[in-house]
Amino acid sequence: MIRRVVVLCLIVFLVCIGIATLGEGESPNRVVSERLVVQIDFSSWIPQSFTASPDSKRVAYVAVAGDRLFVVVDGEEGKKYDAIAGGSLIFSPDSKRVTYGAAEGDKRFVVVDEEEGKKYDAIAGGSLIFSPDSKRVTYGAAEGDKRFVVVDEEEGKKYDGIGEGTLIFSPDSKQVAYAAAEGDKRFVVVDEEEGKKYDGIGEGTLIFSPDSERVAYAAEAENKWFVVADGKEGKKYDGIGEGGPIFSPDSERVAYAAEAENKWFVVADGKEGRKYDVTGEGSRIFSPDSKRVAYAARLGNSWFVVVDGKEGKKYDGMGGLTFSSDSQQVVYWAAEGDKQFVVIDGKEGKKYDGIGGTLIFSPDSKRVAYAAQLGNSWFVVVDGKEGKKYDGIGGTLIFSPDSKRVAYGAGVGNRWFVVVDGKEGKQYDGIIRGARIIFDSPDNLHYLALRGNSIYLVTERIE
Repeated sequence: MIRRVVVLCLIVFLVCIGIATLGEGESPNRVVSERLVVQIDFSSWIPQSFTASPDSKRVAYVAVAGDRLFVVVDGEEGKKYDAIAGGSLIFSPDSKRVTYGAAEGDKRFVVVDEEEGKKYDAIAGGSLIFSPDSKRVTYGAAEGDKRFVVVDEEEGKKYDGIGEGTLIFSPDSKQVAYAAAEGDKRFVVVDEEEGKKYDGIGEGTLIFSPDSERVAYAAEAENKWFVVADGKEGKKYDGIGEGGPIFSPDSERVAYAAEAENKWFVVADGKEGRKYDVTGEGSRIFSPDSKRVAYAARLGNSWFVVVDGKEGKKYDGMGGLTFSSDSQQVVYWAAEGDKQFVVIDGKEGKKYDGIGGTLIFSPDSKRVAYAAQLGNSWFVVVDGKEGKKYDGIGGTLIFSPDSKRVAYGAGVGNRWFVVVDGKEGKQYDGIIRGARIIFDSPDNLHYLALRGNSIYLVTERIE
């Protein structure tokens, strides 16, 4: 198995959905309209199956009728089946299509836009995906002891196994790649062309470059791990870090974490960085302009950020590392004792009991926002200024496209609402978990909200 590194994690963010009595009130400069999306029968739905579309305008979930299950999309009930595969219900990236895995008797199949695919002995869990352009669907299937990938309802070559979590589309939606097994050998298949066989392929490491022209992954041979990029093997190490290689946004550069003699380091463009006790799992990032590399590292009990090979100040813990969109600034949260704070280009912000969720730059890179906690209260800090304190902050923390406005979900008691530029909007029983607040323009936004058993698409115009 690929070696894994555990990074210090101190934050548990809040869930923003509840059942309560509708509050009243609306900011005078916000015009609100509502459209009913669905009324949920809470006695029959399966809460864990609930999902919102990427555009935050549609919802779907699995419901039960006797011993049968069915999918409900925007209030429309689908066909009833013996079972619906857990976690398989998804919207396409453009939010227009829905797919899921279903079962009748001892057969399993995929349903796309309510059309059933071919029936198989099994559908691989977690393998069902849409292409980025939403036009294609692929998944892993099984007949007897053979495993294969189905793309647009066409079956690929049959193998002894298909690597769990390896099935991916290229960003341009034209190619499909996955790891396969024959006997005790593992290899990557790209558009049905098999790569070199190895002892192992790192789970979750297979990746296309942003321009869809390149493929990279971690592989194992003779108890050594290495990265294969464009079919060329890199230097062999004792381990390759969780997540495997990453490409720069311009697709020209490759970076990954590696282990040798119980020390970890980042390899960028084939050059090894300084060795540490740990490099932060999943913390390796390129700047948007592809020129800079940053990651978290630990020596002894101290964590710090390494940017372009230079170490930052040492802390007890850190996370949330990101670049500004202009690639000039780096932001992350850090911990000293039981206090946490945000660091922007080495400048420490005020210390709090917790920092929650994502640290975000405005699109113009001039502003920073994040959620913070003092005692039992949560609030949003924008440009270093604390907003009003609430019982919870949830939903999406987001800047408007022109970088002038900030919006987020907040709650007091059982009342939930969206805050824009510090002003509270109409109150609901919940701002839907898993959905986003989305700006459609600098002065218009929408989100999904709960009132009683009804979910509404809420659209606001700011005047």
